[in-house]
Amino acid sequence: MRIRLLTVGKTDIPWVREGLEMYVSRLGHYAGFSLEEIPELKNVSSLTQEQIKHKEGELILKTVRPRDRVILLDEHGKEYRSLEFAAQLSSWMQAGRDLLFVIGGAYGFSPQVYSRADGKLSLSPMTFSHQLVRTIFAEQLYRAFTILRGEPYHHE
Repeated sequence: MRIRLLTVGKTDIPWVREGLEMYVSRLGHYAGFSLEEIPELKNVSSLTQEQIKHKEGELILKTVRPRDRVILLDEHGKEYRSLEFAAQLSSWMQAGRDLLFVIGGAYGFSPQVYSRADGKLSLSPMTFSHQLVRTIFAEQLYRAFTILRGEPYHHE
């Protein structure tokens, strides 16, 4: 089973990139994990938000494989405490499908991406920048693995 984190746009804030790289490296000890970045669209000033979401959606859907369980990081998704997320991750992993977590662009996801999704996950009722969410999610994924392994990272 593989886990992929797909993002729209590059992580270009240096300290956010450093944090993300640290957790991506750590995650490699627990699972086959990869970070994939879809290039940000160019020359979009003449496009509407819906057109941007549609174009980004097409790029997202091109990366989805038939056996992927697609989980969107979305403000309307299910919120978990860290222990609950670890349990959910374990359940997903036991199902045997590859996991694809997707962080969309600034305007969210197209209806086509929502249609393909198997679930939605919210990290918080607060709004974070799309770049910062990458590092926050990678840390939570790492935390979930340490919880599942009984390692002394999470304190509750």
